[in-house]
Amino acid sequence: MAEVAIVGVGTTPYGRHLDKSATDLAQLAVKEALEDANISIKEIQGFVLSSQNPEILQKQGNAVNHFSEFLGVSAKFATRVEGACVSGSMGLRTGYMAVKSGVVDVCLVVGVEKCYELSGPDIMAAFSYVIDRDWEAAYGSNAPMGFAMFATRHMHTYGTTEEQLAMVAVKNRRFASKNPKAHFQKPITVNDVLNSRPVCKPLKLLDCCPVSDGASAAILVNGDLARKFTDTPVYIKAIGQHLINENVISSIHDLTEFTALKRAAKDAYKQAGIEPGDVDVAEVHDCFTIAEILEIEALGFCEKGGGGAFVEEGQTDIGGKVPVNTGGGLLSRGHPIGATGICQAGIIVQQLRGEAPEGRQVDAEIGLSQNLGGWGTSQAVVIYSR
Repeated sequence: MAEVAIVGVGTTPYGRHLDKSATDLAQLAVKEALEDANISIKEIQGFVLSSQNPEILQKQGNAVNHFSEFLGVSAKFATRVEGACVSGSMGLRTGYMAVKSGVVDVCLVVGVEKCYELSGPDIMAAFSYVIDRDWEAAYGSNAPMGFAMFATRHMHTYGTTEEQLAMVAVKNRRFASKNPKAHFQKPITVNDVLNSRPVCKPLKLLDCCPVSDGASAAILVNGDLARKFTDTPVYIKAIGQHLINENVISSIHDLTEFTALKRAAKDAYKQAGIEPGDVDVAEVHDCFTIAEILEIEALGFCEKGGGGAFVEEGQTDIGGKVPVNTGGGLLSRGHPIGATGICQAGIIVQQLRGEAPEGRQVDAEIGLSQNLGGWGTSQAVVIYSR
């Protein structure tokens, strides 16, 4: 089957876009991706939309048709995906499969979320729909509560410290300070994180990613056509995805690891024919500081339980074993749910092209992005190569 290449990427700034609709944001991201690929919207054959909550946030159903109207897309393959925070990578995988199977040669993948249509409590309520209604959401369960459990257990079992969690946020904010499209760009210190408002012990405000509006887009093509569009195509070498049936948090057998991620990563590494040590740069799903630590362990960048020390030693920074979240991560870049995985792909493409700004650029030939959904029980890993 055909190789699949990314030839164009685009993203809006992430943050509060009170003056723009969801379709406005999608148009801006797609325009940038089309220009990057030197392609016309009329050449698009497939269209994948990743958006978690348009029915709730915009009161808009039939979203793929709605967005196609405003984007000017006519396609012989079109669909919408949603899987909570893993939606963006699911969208990439759907577009990848459409191109690899030969259904289409050129596919546009767009992720968008417009959260600030509602008040803060209503936004949080909308997000709570992704967890079990009867056994969790009805009792006030939410993301900070669940990830605080992961953090507490990891600290108890392996001695991970609040300072090590804070170092994740500090590193990612430093990268975000060099990313003009990041939601938060002002550098912070470990003390800033430790002294920020408590959210759910041991997590403080700066241990948590923000709610963001934004859109990101990628154009995937049959690898045989890639050089028609760009001199610097980036190839998707593998996508591993895994879901385990532990989607109520009380069902999770081990709160110190992401089991689904270990399985998705194993599949992706096998498909790509590489080992964890071959990865030069990674974008991971740091919705909370503890998530990045669990992810670098599950991805095999360090041993289980050693993630805190790995961060403290600078191994996830420029010059370390594997720089992680050079775009600023969800913690600082922001997290419009349906867009995040596609934005991660764009950052890896930028890295492999050698187009990242000074202070963020890594000498990289192989990149990786990772998205999670729910309590980390739905996971996707994408591997990219020059």
